[in-house]
Amino acid sequence: MSKTGKELLIIIPAYNEAKTIGGLLDSLENTGITEWADILVMNDASSDGTGKLVRARGYRVVTHIFNLGYGSGLQLGYKYAARNQYKYVIQMDADGQHDVSNVKVLYDALKTKDGNGEQPDIVLGSRFVEGATPFKISAAKKVAIKFFRFLIKLLGHQKVMDPTTGLQGLSYRAFYFYSRYNHFDDRYPDANMILQMLLLGFNIVEIPAVMHQRETGTSMHSGLKPIFYMIRMMYSIIAVWLRIKIYHTDLEGAVHDKVVKKK
Repeated sequence: MSKTGKELLIIIPAYNEAKTIGGLLDSLENTGITEWADILVMNDASSDGTGKLVRARGYRVVTHIFNLGYGSGLQLGYKYAARNQYKYVIQMDADGQHDVSNVKVLYDALKTKDGNGEQPDIVLGSRFVEGATPFKISAAKKVAIKFFRFLIKLLGHQKVMDPTTGLQGLSYRAFYFYSRYNHFDDRYPDANMILQMLLLGFNIVEIPAVMHQRETGTSMHSGLKPIFYMIRMMYSIIAVWLRIKIYHTDLEGAVHDKVVKKK
């Protein structure tokens, strides 16, 4: 349990999201989520006053002096969660796409045991499983997502419908592993990290999510970026598979983390 008495930390990476993050914080407050979950905003060197706005609302903010990327912000958040002894983490975007109603659903799923009595290590909030709200994506991103689905199924032997979702819940075992050196992509952690965790024996489940279209700002996957992103991610996925299946990197660490958690 953390020093605040709450077991859940919500990590919100933010880069120039002053127009949207206030509304997100309003929603978290109005639904009562802030009464049983702590909030941590990872401000990645925003130039639009994002950090100032969040601090004025009384929430914890970690600000990078230089823009380090989405992955670096998340990993630093995981380190914070591990050091402060949170039991669960939920990560969600600051742009308003992730409805706050997902928080309780992800939190409950993290605490639900399967038929073998095991709780999930990672819960993915999916846009593309039955029960999810309709969500439009560009043709380029649709191609990329289908390609990642194929690779994860081929190499990880599990069907994952939304391998690029940024809405995720993590157990202590998962975010502690991510927090350690060289265990997390510091730029674009998506399908590559899902495959990594599957290959290392982490339990991943996927549940339907409520998501909205982005109304302001520019997505990091806009325009033709998904094509270049798909190429980069393909090489990263292959590198993950080689590192774990051929060179057996990280296997000892994953087993150790499991033992530590069960003690």
